[in-house]
Amino acid sequence: MKLKLCQLLPTILSVLALTLGSGCKPPGGGPLNYGTATASRGEIVQHVTASGSLSAVVSVDVGSQISGKILKLFVDFNSVVTNGQIVAQIDPAIYVANVHQSEGNLANAKAALELARVNEERGGKLLADKLVSQADYDQTIASLHQAQASVEICSATLANSQANLNYCTIYSPINGIVISRKLDVGQTVAAAMTTPVLFTIAQDITKMNINASISEADIGQVRNGQPVDFTVDAFPDEVFHGAVAQVRKSPTTTANVVTYEAIIAVSNPEQKLFPGMTADVSILTADRTNALKIPNTALRYTPPFGAEFEQTPPAKLERTQRLVYQLSPDGKKLKPVVVRTGITDGVDTEILDGLSESAAVVTSTLTGLKTSFGGPPPPER
Repeated sequence: MKLKLCQLLPTILSVLALTLGSGCKPPGGGPLNYGTATASRGEIVQHVTASGSLSAVVSVDVGSQISGKILKLFVDFNSVVTNGQIVAQIDPAIYVANVHQSEGNLANAKAALELARVNEERGGKLLADKLVSQADYDQTIASLHQAQASVEICSATLANSQANLNYCTIYSPINGIVISRKLDVGQTVAAAMTTPVLFTIAQDITKMNINASISEADIGQVRNGQPVDFTVDAFPDEVFHGAVAQVRKSPTTTANVVTYEAIIAVSNPEQKLFPGMTADVSILTADRTNALKIPNTALRYTPPFGAEFEQTPPAKLERTQRLVYQLSPDGKKLKPVVVRTGITDGVDTEILDGLSESAAVVTSTLTGLKTSFGGPPPPER
């Protein structure tokens, strides 16, 4: 009697599950061959990579506290300036007129004060002779105090007008070099809500900083004093050097990515590097000269379907532990080995415990199983 396929299907699945669970190869499978690498000793250098922009150590924006038309410019791009040097002149005509008006108001207030004092003296004598009432004399005293206050107000207004007139002449606050000029002669600056920037002066571009953005995964490895190599697009074949000067704890979040800023001090004696250049940074965070190491491919290796094991791999590992595989003496079975890892350079990883020198670890499967019963074998990896 013929059995229907639906009746045979549970039996087939049970046999297949038993076969695969026992570690045996399905029908049509070929032997598994493995590629290995040997644990060896050598140097491992671990770097943290990042990007950032170059800037002067001290850079000052020179602006204007008043509004007006630029009458003269005394410096330009790349001009060397000294502290207190005149760099620009704003048309002072309006501010000169304000000073004259304030001087007139002050003179008028002083005259009113003089009259109030005379009235107070006269009122005092009349009050003594009982020729005026106490109320009239009190009014005279109040007028004197108002005149005194008016003089103080006009004096302050004159000082403010004189200060604004002085602001028409703009001076350099530091010794340095002009790296940016924002306006030309004849343009008008409007200092209403914010201070308009006229120049940017870098104090000394022979010493510069790189503001590098370090990811939160790597920032724990970065320390002050660590050596740094970096390149810029302007000189692609030249490697420049610096050192970590500061690690700032303030985070920056962009598109859910958290980064921290590291300040890298750079020497620029030839002034080849310019402010604003983009630097590709490599920070040396660790260096082992005689480390036991294996290729990272051994740590990433996953046994294929149908591989046989000498023992069951552990289900749970500690944070610093990784799983690698060695071959049995006959080369047919995999032996899981738990190792403790150290630093990595992206190609090799330091092994702190679990392997001995010259131990062979599996890195790849050279010959795999057929993808289906009776089908062609998969390509080699």
